Amino acid sequence: MKKDRACVDNRRNRILELMQKNPRVRVDELAKMLEVSLITIRRDLQYLEDRKLLVRTHGGAIASRNPVDEVTLYRKLIAEFASGLVTDNDTLFINTSSNALKLLEHISCSNVTVITNNGKAIHCEHSLEVNVVLTGGELRYPKEAMVGDFALRNLQTIYAKKAFIGCSGISAENGMTTEIFNEVSINEMMVNHATQEVYVLADHTKIGKNSSFVSCPIDKIKYLITDEKASTEALDLIREKGVTVYVVSRKDI
Repeated sequence: MKKDRACVDNRRNRILELMQKNPRVRVDELAKMLEVSLITIRRDLQYLEDRKLLVRTHGGAIASRNPVDEVTLYRKLIAEFASGLVTDNDTLFINTSSNALKLLEHISCSNVTVITNNGKAIHCEHSLEVNVVLTGGELRYPKEAMVGDFALRNLQTIYAKKAFIGCSGISAENGMTTEIFNEVSINEMMVNHATQEVYVLADHTKIGKNSSFVSCPIDKIKYLITDEKASTEALDLIREKGVTVYVVSRKDI
């Protein structure tokens, strides 16, 4: 009996794990993946919905929309949108932002080279067509950011086509800001060494916010990718500075 209970719990936990990667699931797909009946999956989804861990829909379910899950969902949508701006044979800068790093998982183009000072890129899943180059440098925890003179010297001779940069905050007044002083010079060099476009990736929790150190003034930012929960007033002020703003929404799922 305990074994049966453990199997049921493991299956339900597996459903929740799958929904962390894909917030929307279908009953038939889960049944096939977990090798159980449709009725069993429906019972599992009902059990999880009763505990407010998901919301059932016609033919499936979506992740529970608590604030943490919502931010995670929007960051995924931002990364997916940004991946559509990558083309074959691109060379990209990605900084230490977790928002920007998610881009790696969604790049489907061929022969793409990513230069990053984010040590977590080592463990990030990505296509075999994506080549990851680490800047090296002093490794700072908990972000596993590579910073310092060594990282800067390695970046001095590199010019990427595009840069995808995350931040702690972005506003019309101060531009792109960060809480980590040692990352400022790295961010500045990535922005200045992008020969084509620079995209700032920032979910709604970063819009209109100012952190301690300016990485890039607003007049150097041409593109911002954010989500539908961002402050309309803050975005309008940013647009007035000449920034093109892309807004992703749940409808894009």
